[in-house]
Amino acid sequence: MPKQQSLFDTAPPAWEADADEERLQATVVLPQGPPGEFDYLVPDELADARRPESLAEPGRRVRAPFGGRPSVVGYCVAVGVKPVGGRKLKRLAAVVDPQTLLSPGMLRLTKWMAERYLCPWGAVLEAVVPSGVRGRAGTRETVLLSVPTGVAARLASLKVTDAGRRALEVLIASPKPLTTQQLMHRAGCKSGPISTLRKNGLVTAHTERLDTGELDQQDFDRESPKQLNEDQSAALKEILAALDSTEHRTLLVHGVTGSGKTEVYIQAIEKVVSFGRQAIVLVPEISLTPQTVGRFRARFDSVAVLHSHQTDVERHRHWRRIAAGEVQVVVGARSAIFAPTRHLGLIVIDEEHENSFKQDSAPRYHAREVALQRARDESLPVVLASATPSLETWHAAQQGRVQLIAMPRRVNNLPMPTVSVVDLRQEAHRTVGRHGAISRPLHQAMHAALGDGGQVILLLNRRGFSTHVQCPSCGFALKCPECDVSMTFHRHEAIVLCHWCDRREPPPNVCPECKDASIRYGGFGTQKLEAEVRARFPKHRCLRMDADTTRRPGSHEETLDQFRCGEASILLGTQMIAKGLDFPNVTVVGVLSADSALHWPDFRSAERTFHLVTQVAGRTGRSSRGGRVLVQALDPEHAAITAAAKHDFHAFAKGELPEREAAGYPPFGALLRVIVRGEAEPLAAATADAIAEGLRKLGGDAVRVLGPAPAPLAKLRGAYRFHFLAQSTDGPALRAAAAEALAANKPPDGVLVAVDVDPVDMM
Repeated sequence: MPKQQSLFDTAPPAWEADADEERLQATVVLPQGPPGEFDYLVPDELADARRPESLAEPGRRVRAPFGGRPSVVGYCVAVGVKPVGGRKLKRLAAVVDPQTLLSPGMLRLTKWMAERYLCPWGAVLEAVVPSGVRGRAGTRETVLLSVPTGVAARLASLKVTDAGRRALEVLIASPKPLTTQQLMHRAGCKSGPISTLRKNGLVTAHTERLDTGELDQQDFDRESPKQLNEDQSAALKEILAALDSTEHRTLLVHGVTGSGKTEVYIQAIEKVVSFGRQAIVLVPEISLTPQTVGRFRARFDSVAVLHSHQTDVERHRHWRRIAAGEVQVVVGARSAIFAPTRHLGLIVIDEEHENSFKQDSAPRYHAREVALQRARDESLPVVLASATPSLETWHAAQQGRVQLIAMPRRVNNLPMPTVSVVDLRQEAHRTVGRHGAISRPLHQAMHAALGDGGQVILLLNRRGFSTHVQCPSCGFALKCPECDVSMTFHRHEAIVLCHWCDRREPPPNVCPECKDASIRYGGFGTQKLEAEVRARFPKHRCLRMDADTTRRPGSHEETLDQFRCGEASILLGTQMIAKGLDFPNVTVVGVLSADSALHWPDFRSAERTFHLVTQVAGRTGRSSRGGRVLVQALDPEHAAITAAAKHDFHAFAKGELPEREAAGYPPFGALLRVIVRGEAEPLAAATADAIAEGLRKLGGDAVRVLGPAPAPLAKLRGAYRFHFLAQSTDGPALRAAAAEALAANKPPDGVLVAVDVDPVDMM
């Protein structure tokens, strides 16, 4: 029976259950708590279209009772009239957001993400809407004053003080409402006359949440479109044809470094903007954002930026401008794919091969795949651009599922830089007694380039000063007690640091085990390389760019601007300097320990190495001065190194794809990784075994399960880690079996399970 409401009740009943009655209901999903969709009755006060700020509608957050709690915040994903069906439905308590945060298209996209990446829909929604937007960062409740209709017409006959009349005249002349402080300043009066006007009904007040500041927009000199060469013109023609088709198409612009890909898609976006539509441009590294934004602001009136180094206030302001339709181009890292563009016309993904487009926490989405799904849903083209495409994208192009556009020549027919591979095995014999990261050939090349007024870039993809601390007497190696990985010595901060959990300790002066004072700090990181460069080339300023030097907001721009302006001759750093940067005066690039990642337990290690070497090599030879690249390696004959030295992507792909096919790895099969972690090692291992066995039974012959086994990083942040891989030629079947196996094997308390669909990180 339905719950009866007492005559003395002042609140409506919490639930109703008339099986025959149809009522307006809202479907809600929760960002935390149990997955699933929950129906609530929509009370009349939340269904009144005359009060849009409190209207319950899809895409807004709402408050609703759940379980034993009187109120939780969830996302409304649907509203409609449905039979109650005898269910005990509770009522929505309130609407949180005065405006819709998620469009119908974005709700469809997030639902797809939840299903594809095996993540609760509410968790996806919470990740898609930035916290600064949810909290309306940078805004505050403000009282605004205006003059009611009719008061202006009888202003001359009103009996008010001179100060009151001046205030009314100012307010009537203002094109928008004013705050009390603004009105006092403009009318030259105090608050008393204004309060009297409000009391007499001659001025009305209402409250709005307003921005507390303005966007900090830097001025850029406007540029005209550049003259395109033959390759660029042909590429632009194909993209414009895709735009004119008004349907979804995926295009891969495979252009060598320096071929002018950016100018091609800028001119394509100019066409999109001329139609009154918007574009999203994704870049893989935050370090690329300032340069990319500068290029776009020189060509477009309104550009917004979205990336993780922004404050909540900055992200909210850009988000609001995008949602209001005030932005032509959105530039940002992977999360920019969720920009609330009303009239999206084109998506461009620069350096589409980059692993940084993959999110490493739930929801573990890949921005490239999300972009393709959004484009399919909204019937618009996607342009993927890279000198070294991912093998997944390249294979799709070879199969005809992606349109391939080749740009094999550099702008102005500049030659590709010559690449020399330095065999460190031979160098070790030639330089007995000298220890350093820079080989003799690289030193000579740097000396010649700097002497000729050129600049040098050095890549070493390891942070810190010394990468390991070890005792030569007893063999003790200093490891992080929480992660069981080597701690790195950072000389500038005088600490040993774990790069995984950020644990910091003072460096040991003697061996903690045997107390021997001869403990050694070995290996090379960017800090030690910087010290070596300064010692070898003391007359030339050196800049270091890695995660330790770019923590401060704006530090990326500052470092790159100094190097671009010639204030420094040498730029060294990790992979953030390897991609997309354009410095015409760079004549030498050195890649140190190029093969350090080749033997990681990851089937993509060769591909990563090829990408990195090829991309950083492309930072030189971008002017008539030419350029040289020296690649230092202990395994110089490896196919990834030799192909990169020849700038030969086709040869690398031709050798790598058959190996992938034989092993059933992407792009020839779907892959899924399950990671189980817990503080109790036996419990974590048993949970991994149970889930893996469940997946074997559910998947049958269609699914191959490898493992479980301890993860390469077997202990991380105090938790023991086990993982296993699941492969199948049928991706949907694999995901369905995995979802069922995970649901049937709930982890015990103290054990956490993460599922990574289409993983790119095997560590």
